[in-house]
Amino acid sequence: MQSYVVYLGGHPTNSNEEIIVNSHHELLGSVMESKEKAKEAIFYSYTKAINGFAAMMEEDEAKEISKNPEVLSVFEDKANMLYTTHSWDFVGVWPESKSFADDGMGPIPSKWKGICQNQNITKFTCNKKLIGARYYDAGYLQNGGYINYTKLGPRDDMGHGTHTLSTSGGAMVPNVSFFGYANGTLRSGSPHARVAMYKVCWAGGACYDTDILAALDDAVNDGVDVLSLSLGADPRNYFDDPIAIGAFHAIQKGIMVICAAGNAGPISATATNLAPWIFTVAASTTDRQLSSNIQYNGTSINGMSYTQGLPGNKPYPIITSTDAFLNSSDTDLTDLCLPKTLNPAKVKGKIIVCNSHPEFTIGDQVNEVKRAGGVGVVIVNDIVVGEVLSGYPFNFTAINIGYNDGQNLYKYIASNKSAKANIICGLTTFGNKPAPQIADFSSRGPNIINADILKPDIMAPGVQILASFAEAISPFEDPSDSLRYPYTFMSGTSMATPHVAGLAGLLRSLNPTWSPAMTRSAIMTTATILDNKGGVITDMASMAPGTPFDYGAGQIQPSKAMDPGLVYDLTPQDYVNFLCKLGYNSTQMKLFIGQYKCPSTSIKLQDLNYPSITIPYISVQNVTINRTLTNVGKEGKYKVSFVAPKGTSMVVSPTELYFSKFGDAREYQVIIKAVSFKDNGYLFGMLTWSDGKHSVKTPLAVKMR
Repeated sequence: MQSYVVYLGGHPTNSNEEIIVNSHHELLGSVMESKEKAKEAIFYSYTKAINGFAAMMEEDEAKEISKNPEVLSVFEDKANMLYTTHSWDFVGVWPESKSFADDGMGPIPSKWKGICQNQNITKFTCNKKLIGARYYDAGYLQNGGYINYTKLGPRDDMGHGTHTLSTSGGAMVPNVSFFGYANGTLRSGSPHARVAMYKVCWAGGACYDTDILAALDDAVNDGVDVLSLSLGADPRNYFDDPIAIGAFHAIQKGIMVICAAGNAGPISATATNLAPWIFTVAASTTDRQLSSNIQYNGTSINGMSYTQGLPGNKPYPIITSTDAFLNSSDTDLTDLCLPKTLNPAKVKGKIIVCNSHPEFTIGDQVNEVKRAGGVGVVIVNDIVVGEVLSGYPFNFTAINIGYNDGQNLYKYIASNKSAKANIICGLTTFGNKPAPQIADFSSRGPNIINADILKPDIMAPGVQILASFAEAISPFEDPSDSLRYPYTFMSGTSMATPHVAGLAGLLRSLNPTWSPAMTRSAIMTTATILDNKGGVITDMASMAPGTPFDYGAGQIQPSKAMDPGLVYDLTPQDYVNFLCKLGYNSTQMKLFIGQYKCPSTSIKLQDLNYPSITIPYISVQNVTINRTLTNVGKEGKYKVSFVAPKGTSMVVSPTELYFSKFGDAREYQVIIKAVSFKDNGYLFGMLTWSDGKHSVKTPLAVKMR
């Protein structure tokens, strides 16, 4: 037996829940021995925005039901993952967090249909800020998961959901820091927004398709305006992807869906959540540097740490892991502070210096020094990592320093039997350059499902983000640690996504008539590809200039997104036309969206009115791309300028667009062909429409055939 999703598309008109559920029982009963067995097998019926069900079936039953003409797709229930670089594996919310205080907020809008689920067991309460919370565990349980009865509910046990929700829509909280780091006012993209949480992830980071689909079905019906999903899985065909399915039905209702690109970078072609109706987010650094120093013999070395300094803020004896090695150990890796390798008699009261190693976790090294009685740890990068620093969140003094600085520290210790050092933590600086940079972990394009659509779409801060945290566990990567703290730093495209969701929520409140596509366009066309040194944003991993496959349209610029001038709009019908061109037939489209026939005239995938242009093949033959811009500002004349991808010839027609009033729409064409084939792979450019005040930028990506 295996759990499956049977997806039936959209709902027939004038249907009600009882009729829908009964139809699901009858459909599954047609391949099982009886309708009663079908009732027992189905553990979710999707009855609101999405038509389908989740059921336990044998493989042959799944194959049989997939042949039914009423069925759009049948796919196995798979686990998705959270896109954070740490090991916290739950999604939910901590309702007592100050980020969800409802001070000064008016009554909950009458359109809201959501609920605050399971309040009695977990003492979970909502308010006028946190207006809804639900949880979904049936898929997780059907796949062998276990949940303690006392933890059933939407409460966040591990911090991820609280962190992301407070980033997107949390209230302003003054005087927040993480043990002295990054002190200031905690604020979200939409501090006055109402927020709701849908918990779908459980122990081990298990977020099953069936639970995700149920959450999306409810969220659309509850009346949300923006959906933020900081999770995903390996790319799949759209009708086998619960996020793509749920996101489309959300778009039909005018709900914007924003998803994380994933944390598989810097490898190319790793981006996920690739459907063109999803707004896909990459992660960047900020200009804030969280730093620490190790001071010895008149020398001060810059490092990185998220911890408090040494007890008493004074120097302590410092030795290497090799010096502290336990003679009885059977390993020869003496320099790594591996578990059960250090001699407490040699370690007690000292700072221990350890080499990093890609096969061993920093947590194990830190905990070994802590176990042996040390007061602090210095992690020295290997020669491959070099001078790239990372902060380690432990409730123990730990600092990371670069390879070259580490070799000098080793020389000092070797030449001085009474070597001492002090570790100074809690240092925060701003205006560091270059910034932003593309986070090394951020997943990259090109889009492996549809090469005609640029992914990721946009980039936002996702490294060392300070936000609210669940006080059920320690904010450090140590399950045995008893410390509880209401805020912490986390990194990942999970953290970048709510930055965009918060901005999108703000734009939707300012422009309630805008479609999701218009909001996405406003954010993309006003983004920047320049860092604070005036050069193209660089890759944190390689320090080389990035491309649209790394950052999409670029880094968000909220103030400019509020006044984009022009936007690219799209309707659900446009997306369906796109799917038709991909090969989905009229029968499938009818199930998906209702009464519909694929266009009889030929359409091009590249003509989807997207705020970027991608051509996965180009030769000496002309390729013509069509786009339409809609005015959301005042009357004005826009002129075009562009930087053509290297090795191409490019013409834009017309070269000027005049908009007489708000809502005017004007078309233009891009005609491009190859004139040189010296460069293989993708090449990039930029097209810009400007009226002197607004700059409406569209990234270009083309591949030589």
